[in-house]
Amino acid sequence: MSLPLPDPGPSSDVAALFLRYLDYYREKVADKVSGLTEAELRSTRLPSGWSPIELVKHLTYMERRWLLWGFLADQVPDPWGDQRQDRWHVGTDESLPELLAALREGGRRTRSIVETTDPSTLAALGGRFTEDAARPSLTAILFHVLQEYARHTGHLDIACELIDGRIGE
Repeated sequence: MSLPLPDPGPSSDVAALFLRYLDYYREKVADKVSGLTEAELRSTRLPSGWSPIELVKHLTYMERRWLLWGFLADQVPDPWGDQRQDRWHVGTDESLPELLAALREGGRRTRSIVETTDPSTLAALGGRFTEDAARPSLTAILFHVLQEYARHTGHLDIACELIDGRIGE
């Protein structure tokens, strides 16, 4: 699915705007990696060493860490499961279709949270945040998650240009 870059327009519905942009970047990531071979997905051309499939898993876990474990304080299993030895990791048994399904499911869960919660609500205690003073609002969390998606979509754009010559979001 190809979504156009959202236009902020005159709306003052900040939560809806966050959701539109998050959907856009999530689908751009899926579009970029869906055109790669298995070898291209799992190899790197970057000095930092990450692969495109590792980035997909990282984004899935990042969104889970901030919205489920962070905002809701759900006790998610292995919130840092995208990392091993201080770098991103994807097992050989993990496939792109299952990682993209998890990425999109995370997006649906985020949408559900955002559509039913006042954006000024502070994160619950007991998950990622254990001190009252450290709890960010849902708006602050969404801002952080959006910048992660935007930044990493740009990174993926460069990686894919090096792999197959495709440019642009």
